[in-house]
Amino acid sequence: MASTDSTTVAKDGSDLAGLEAGLDALESRQTLRTPFRQTFVQKILPPVLAVALVLALWQALVSFRIVDDPTKLPAPSAVWDVVRTAWLQGELLGYIWTSVSRGLLGFCLALLIGTPLGLIVARVRFIRAAIGPILSGLQSLPSVAWVPPAVIWLGLNNSMMYAVILLGAVPSIANGLVSGVDQVPPLFLRAGRTLGATGLKGTWHIVLPAALPGYVAGLKQGWAFSWRSLMAAEIIASFPDLGVGLGQLLENGRNASDMAMVFEAILLILVVGIAIDLLIFSPLERWVLRSRGLLVKS
Repeated sequence: MASTDSTTVAKDGSDLAGLEAGLDALESRQTLRTPFRQTFVQKILPPVLAVALVLALWQALVSFRIVDDPTKLPAPSAVWDVVRTAWLQGELLGYIWTSVSRGLLGFCLALLIGTPLGLIVARVRFIRAAIGPILSGLQSLPSVAWVPPAVIWLGLNNSMMYAVILLGAVPSIANGLVSGVDQVPPLFLRAGRTLGATGLKGTWHIVLPAALPGYVAGLKQGWAFSWRSLMAAEIIASFPDLGVGLGQLLENGRNASDMAMVFEAILLILVVGIAIDLLIFSPLERWVLRSRGLLVKS
């Protein structure tokens, strides 16, 4: 009998040691640095090849005269010349900074408004019933629709730009947070109340961390709405005192029938949007997933 007990204890000890070894191996696997070659092949090379393919198709349309009117489709080299000229004249960074500074400041203001609004809508039933459908409707409303009333109310100034950004981004941020709060398991809330985390303390320590995936998705969508709203405002409400942003550059190219300038503006708008996503929101999203064990390096 004693021999059987000792065998059982030894077996349990062996299983426990194996489990600990497995957990240690799993943790060490997650903390290993991904080789640069693997990162290059999996993350850098695919978008580079995609861009190269688009440029090759673009050049083929021009070279084989499938589209033989340069006023409709300029060659990639013509667009590059326009970008290079703007850079040499010191104007390119000015275009980008004018729009990016407005977009980021407007997004931060939308964040300060949309976050408490989302929490209130998610936690107070009466307010949710009252304005929840309105937020969903505002989110589906095209941002360009707010430009004419904003111009009439505020005039052609930066306040008008920020108003359009807020009206486009706040509903997305608030709805994203509401969706995240709705997905918080009730067990977390009960456990928080048991530990004394109620009211603002429960919101800060329980609700917000648990709702973080939905909140981050709302932030990402909110930035997309901010950027699109700003471009619409800059295209429609052009005024010399506002400076030349990317939207105004696009409108200038249209007015001058300069398709190279139009493509320059489109490419810059696209590049800035991708850069903000890669530098800010993608790392934030990966951090949220990794902190929940949902992102494991292979």
